[in-house]
Amino acid sequence: MAQRFSRIGVLDSGIGGLSVLRYIHRMLPNHPTLYFADQAHLPYGPRPAAETRAYVTAITRFLLERGAAVIVLACNAASAASLYDLRRQHPDIPFVGMEPAVKPAAAATQTGVIGVLTTRTTANGALYRRTLERHAGRARVLTQIAPELVTIAESGSPNTPENRTIIRRYVEPLVEAGADQIVLACTHFPFLSETIQEIAGTNVTLIDPAPAVARQVARVWPKGLMPSSAPNTYYTSGDPASFQMMLKRLIGVEAHAGYAHPG
Repeated sequence: MAQRFSRIGVLDSGIGGLSVLRYIHRMLPNHPTLYFADQAHLPYGPRPAAETRAYVTAITRFLLERGAAVIVLACNAASAASLYDLRRQHPDIPFVGMEPAVKPAAAATQTGVIGVLTTRTTANGALYRRTLERHAGRARVLTQIAPELVTIAESGSPNTPENRTIIRRYVEPLVEAGADQIVLACTHFPFLSETIQEIAGTNVTLIDPAPAVARQVARVWPKGLMPSSAPNTYYTSGDPASFQMMLKRLIGVEAHAGYAHPG
C-alpha cells in the first residue's frame, strides 16, 4: 500500500474538478490535496450510471490508499452516479459531492425561470430530482443537457467560431425562455463562464457551486486531524504532459502529474 498522508482527495473525469480545487486551495491552503483526472474515460456524462460508478469506486480506493481523509466528487455526473453508494461503503469517510445550485438560483430569480446546464447522467439522477423537489419552489426550471461543453472545456479553446456556435446553441434557448439565472451543473462549465456570459448577456447571472463545496470541505474535515505536510499531488489516467499544460493554463499551477489507471 502507498504511504498514507492526511489530505483531501479530489476526483473528476478530467479538468473540470480544477474549478473546485482552486477554491479548496484558497480556503484551505494548509491542507494538501490529491487530484485524480480520469481522462481515459472522459466524459462521464453520457455514460451509464453503473459504468461511471465502477470508475469512481476504483478511483476512491486509489485516493484512500494514499491517505485521503475527505474525498470530493468534483464532478456532477460522478456525484449523481456514486455519492450515495460511496457513503454507504465508507461510512467513516466524509464525501462531498456536487449538487446543482438550484437553491440559490431559485432565491435570486426575478423572472421565475432558471436554466440548468448539465449532463445526461446528472439530469437523470436521483440527486438532481431531489434537489429540484427540495429547492426549486415555484421557479420554472429548464434543464439543458449539454455534453459537448465538456469536450470544449477540455480543449481549452472555447472561443473558436465552431465552439462559440455550439455554446450559443445551448445557452440562447434558456435566455429566450426567460431564464435570468443559469446554474453551471457540471464542474467543467465554469471554465467556459466568460463565453457563456457573453452569449447570455448582462441580465443573466451564472451560478457556480464550487465556493460552497470548498466551504463544505472545511466543515467536514475531521476534528483534531492534522493535515500532513505532503505537497499537492496530481494524477491522470490520460496524458500527463497535456494535463500539466491545462493545470498551468486554467489555475496557474506548475506541477508534475503522474499517470495511474485504477481498477
